[in-house]
Amino acid sequence: MKKKDETVISGTEIDANELADRLLRDEKIFRLNKGGVTFTGGEPLLQADFLLEVLGLLRPCIHCAIETSGYASEDVFKKVLGNLDFVLFDCKHTNDELHRKYTGVSNRPILRNLQILKESGKEFVLRFPLVPGVNDTRENMLAVRDLLLRAPNLKRVELLRYNKVAGAKYNMVGMEYKPSFDTEAEPHCHTEILTDAGIEVLVLK
Repeated sequence: MKKKDETVISGTEIDANELADRLLRDEKIFRLNKGGVTFTGGEPLLQADFLLEVLGLLRPCIHCAIETSGYASEDVFKKVLGNLDFVLFDCKHTNDELHRKYTGVSNRPILRNLQILKESGKEFVLRFPLVPGVNDTRENMLAVRDLLLRAPNLKRVELLRYNKVAGAKYNMVGMEYKPSFDTEAEPHCHTEILTDAGIEVLVLK
């Protein structure tokens, strides 16, 4: 019998060849529907070697995309980017000090990789989770706008409202959910800052 505090890891181990074989079975469907495969997570760049192996087996047969925080070494990011058709890139805060405070890491590798993405010519969407009182300020959105100027390969910016379901995960790992912000507050979108600069914006609920 499993103890109350025992962690159970669920899932199925699979190697790159087997995963690629499964995905390639639907190659005709992907082509007919102009679809493809998106690697997400967690953070897929944390398994970069496996990801690169799978991508090498899929392309150019299948359109390949990734959803990533961009937090990786420049070398890893460039290697993965070279094997992709499309990128969903998450950006949480432009201020390094505040990014460290709320995520525990610097945003410098992220912003460096965003610049690499802008210069790569690969199409991308910037996804921005709005956390009330944390990153939904006018100052931060102006900084986001400045980051995205002269990025012809940017398709749009997606603003995601804070999801309170995240709090349920804390209990699973024995932590107490005590956010320093008001989870009931309505975040400020400041969409006009981006649209006035000619950037398409989609607000997701």
